[in-house]
Amino acid sequence: MNNTLVVVPTYNELENLAPLAQRLLALPVPVDTLVVDDNSPDGTGKMADELAAKHPSVHALHRTEKSGLGRAYIAGFKWALERDYQLVFELDGDFSHNPDDIPMFLEAAKEADLVLGSRYLNGIRIVNWPFSRLMLSKSAATYVRVVTGMPFSDPTGGYKCFRRRALETINLDDVHSNGYSFQIELTHKLWRQGMRIVEVPIVFTDRFQGHSKMSGHIIREALFMVWRLWFQNGMRRRPRGQPQQPPKVGGPSSAKPEAAPEANPKGAPSSNPGTPPSSGRS
Repeated sequence: MNNTLVVVPTYNELENLAPLAQRLLALPVPVDTLVVDDNSPDGTGKMADELAAKHPSVHALHRTEKSGLGRAYIAGFKWALERDYQLVFELDGDFSHNPDDIPMFLEAAKEADLVLGSRYLNGIRIVNWPFSRLMLSKSAATYVRVVTGMPFSDPTGGYKCFRRRALETINLDDVHSNGYSFQIELTHKLWRQGMRIVEVPIVFTDRFQGHSKMSGHIIREALFMVWRLWFQNGMRRRPRGQPQQPPKVGGPSSAKPEAAPEANPKGAPSSNPGTPPSSGRS
């Protein structure tokens, strides 16, 4: 068993699963893969079993029904925590996320509890999206920042790497959101505890095969979720116990609140402005 687990939720991803598994197997760093399949009618679950039988680092977890991205990830996180994995990834099953970025995430995770892949850090990196979808995503990011105070450029993104100790602080049974709101909720739960969160730049390529899982319900859920998180945080727009900081403008900065924002032209990991290191966690 490797130290790192990549959780890949699937529903009707038969065309993508085998090529994605091969990309993960070919990485220069060793990772295990967990396919969490929601009883796909196209045979994705069967393909996952065949890959698991052939490759010891590939595993399959079967769920009886399609109940959303968030529920699939929760099942995958629980599976990981029952074993000895120290780093756990979220990765889309449709190649929207480039598996080749995983070594960059792992490097950033040496100094972080959560690494966020950002489509908007130091520019926009999105392929194959219509302008309307881009504006929806950018507007959602602004909405989340204004309501919750989280200073991240891409709070709805789904390419993430969690340290085990971060996941262990979350009561996974109390997380009921899906889609965009699931991504926002988990990040907010860690941010408001003062955990160390950094962003790294990624290129997001929308699926060329299959169909998007986006829906009006996912959007509405996210609109209301951010207010719920604000109330859970005592109507604060900062981590609990931290003094109010003036808003940062112009992009991410170093982790120290008093430091000035710095550009990041070489694509190195960018720290969460205003978020202190985890308090004595090891």
